[in-house]
Amino acid sequence: QGLHPGVDFDRLGFGCEHVGKTQMFLATCSPEGEWRGELRPYGPLEFEPAAQVLNYGQSIFEGLKAQRAPDGAVVLFRPEQNARRMMEGALRMAMPQVPEPFFLDAVTRVVRANAGLVPPPGKGSLYVRPLLLGSGPILGLGPAPEYTFLVYCSPVGAYFKGGQLAPIDLVVEQSFHRAAPGGTGGTKAAGNYSPVLPAQLRAKRDGYSDVIYLDAVANRYLEEVSSCNIFAVKGRTIKTPPLTGTILPGVTRKSVIELARARGYDVQEAPVSIDEVMEADEVFTTGTAVVLCP
Repeated sequence: QGLHPGVDFDRLGFGCEHVGKTQMFLATCSPEGEWRGELRPYGPLEFEPAAQVLNYGQSIFEGLKAQRAPDGAVVLFRPEQNARRMMEGALRMAMPQVPEPFFLDAVTRVVRANAGLVPPPGKGSLYVRPLLLGSGPILGLGPAPEYTFLVYCSPVGAYFKGGQLAPIDLVVEQSFHRAAPGGTGGTKAAGNYSPVLPAQLRAKRDGYSDVIYLDAVANRYLEEVSSCNIFAVKGRTIKTPPLTGTILPGVTRKSVIELARARGYDVQEAPVSIDEVMEADEVFTTGTAVVLCP
């Protein structure tokens, strides 16, 4: 499949300007727990005002990318990890799990249907967004009676304005916290993200790219950035906050840890104080959207 003629792949940002050119996958879950879905053109969804997701926020999502290899083949990066993380998130949010084979088939079908929107090598990627929503109506607080699983996509460039791998400036947030012990910080729940916007907007007004959040107990140890994990490097030692339930178990985070250990680095998943970060040789963030940014 050739490249889509309606997209300037040299000027891609990280946005939705091309979603109207795409096909998406939409599925619903029967009362027996069986998922059925199909491809359809990207377009609006129809929910009742009483939909659980609109009132009580029963929603989780994933993010992964399809890339075009130098030989022209389109490849996905560890999609099974996203499928498993969504299954874990569904349990935390009292939602029916999307089975891994169903998730992978849906993602694969979306990528194949939109292969012409996968940028050439080095010019970006096709960002794929699976969503699991409590779409059925309910008035009192409780799990939705019906659920919707969908996968849409968009061709994208670099997440930060400076471009891929360009250094970014971060500011440490000392008043707001992203998550607390026992909460949903380790789940990719939709409700985790908008609460960071006041701090993020203030940081961007002050010239920073994003915000580093500290732990909610001591207000001293790194947790993560608004939408990515964080690492600190000192010599041959790389430290990153541990997975204790307050930060997201990132797929890129896991991959960087595995690659670094394979190359002989001492990788420690342990508390990282803000003092250690200020004395580090290097600090970098990881995530599906940001990839890796120093």
